[in-house]
Amino acid sequence: MSGMRFDNNQSMRLGQQMKLAPKMIQSMEILQMALPALQERIDQELESNAALELVEPGLELEGSEASSVQEEIDRERREEERTDSEGERELVVGHGDDALDFERLDGMEQAYGSELYGDDYGSAMRNASRTAGERDGKIDAMNNAPSRGESLVTQLLKLWAFVDVSEEVAEAGRILIGYVNDDGLLDADLETILEQSGSKSTVELTPELLERALEVVQQELEPPGIAARSVRESLLLQIDAMDPPSDDEEEQVRDDARRLISEWFDDLLENRLPQIERRSGIALERIQVAKDWMHRLELAPGKTLVDVEVRPIIPDVIVEYDPQRDEYVAALANDPLMMLRVSPSYEELAKDRSTDEATRDFVGKSVRNASWLIEAIGQRTNTLLRVVKVVLMRQRDFFDHGPQHLKPLPMVEVAEQLGIHVGTVSRAVADKWMETPRGYFPLRRFFSGGLETDSGKDVSWEAIKEMVREIVEQEDAGKPLSDQAIADLLCERGVTIARRTVVKYREQLGIPSARRRKVHGG
Repeated sequence: MSGMRFDNNQSMRLGQQMKLAPKMIQSMEILQMALPALQERIDQELESNAALELVEPGLELEGSEASSVQEEIDRERREEERTDSEGERELVVGHGDDALDFERLDGMEQAYGSELYGDDYGSAMRNASRTAGERDGKIDAMNNAPSRGESLVTQLLKLWAFVDVSEEVAEAGRILIGYVNDDGLLDADLETILEQSGSKSTVELTPELLERALEVVQQELEPPGIAARSVRESLLLQIDAMDPPSDDEEEQVRDDARRLISEWFDDLLENRLPQIERRSGIALERIQVAKDWMHRLELAPGKTLVDVEVRPIIPDVIVEYDPQRDEYVAALANDPLMMLRVSPSYEELAKDRSTDEATRDFVGKSVRNASWLIEAIGQRTNTLLRVVKVVLMRQRDFFDHGPQHLKPLPMVEVAEQLGIHVGTVSRAVADKWMETPRGYFPLRRFFSGGLETDSGKDVSWEAIKEMVREIVEQEDAGKPLSDQAIADLLCERGVTIARRTVVKYREQLGIPSARRRKVHGG
């Protein structure tokens, strides 16, 4: 008997899961969306569901437009039938008032997470709680990847098509270009290219043909340095492609740079300038001048051809200081709900018993989907502002005094305070930005672990990074601090961390090692 009850309960759970899972997935998507992505999603819904309306000031739908509404319904039904015939699956399901709020969402996540996302769901959520601020890679995969322009190889092949060479050189050149990486350098040596491509070529490839073709590719294609076999070769090609020097001084600087790159490149990378001076006979002052001149060269010439899309920062939340209440307050930068509503005409038509059943069902579903989308956006707004409110209270010192005063704020603590799942907090802050009196910051930055200083004050890892940055900025450039020296200075401030942790934070901040930071005197 007990086994029978277990089967029934399991069947009911699975049935509920199948009914709610698609809506739950979309709810999580909308919660995680940054404002630009949400606006794009709304535009798509407005185009596909006429029951969802964008409210413009002073405009209402007149009753005389009922015929156009019916025409729109007929058009959408035909479109839906066509889509269904192609095997597309409807994603939004539900019945009438079956609205899914985030309390139910959290319950569904905990009850059915493993069934919905696989066996690693539990460990993923535990890991999210443990790291409290790290990105949720599984949910990140839901985000739309930004579109990319033409690849570097595609652009180079188009340019190569205009170069006047024999067919065998042209074919060898096309093969070589196929091995150019995103930095603009060859990803393999000529021997490997010959071995991998010899049998596939329409001409007989030889080492001599590849060498000849590579020389033409390097000379004819822009920018200079393209298709080099190493960074060193690329830099030398760039120097050779420059216009003649205008005077003797510039000629000497260029000759020094060429010699340093040709003969002392590894020492140059490690900033071992005194060693180069002893071995090369070039005065340290001239070495420094040549090194500074090299900044005009490109380490990755291919990057100049590939447009990297840099999206402008559009904040989801604006934080301002209210002097009268002596507190920081937050508001949405642009509330999408202010513009959306369910079409009154569609709502009336869905209730009209005189309408044929097929039309009424279709309209009813459209109305439900529009209502659900509006409610999901409302849940997103509510959750986001609740999370931000906690941030403003817990990180008051940051807003008053700056980044070094960030406190530890694990996501699991915020989730417990708000009574929601840690995964919901993670999605609420994902890819969101805040505009504050101190500038623009990713919301996720305010969530991290930390430690307690010797004085008993909590300090976050982000704040410690800022301390490392400040220490390096204030050091003597001629005698840069070692990683252990930085750790010792932090210890004097009450922050005890290991040297290897300093190394990790320094690398995350893009700060070179002490040897590379050193500025040698003339």
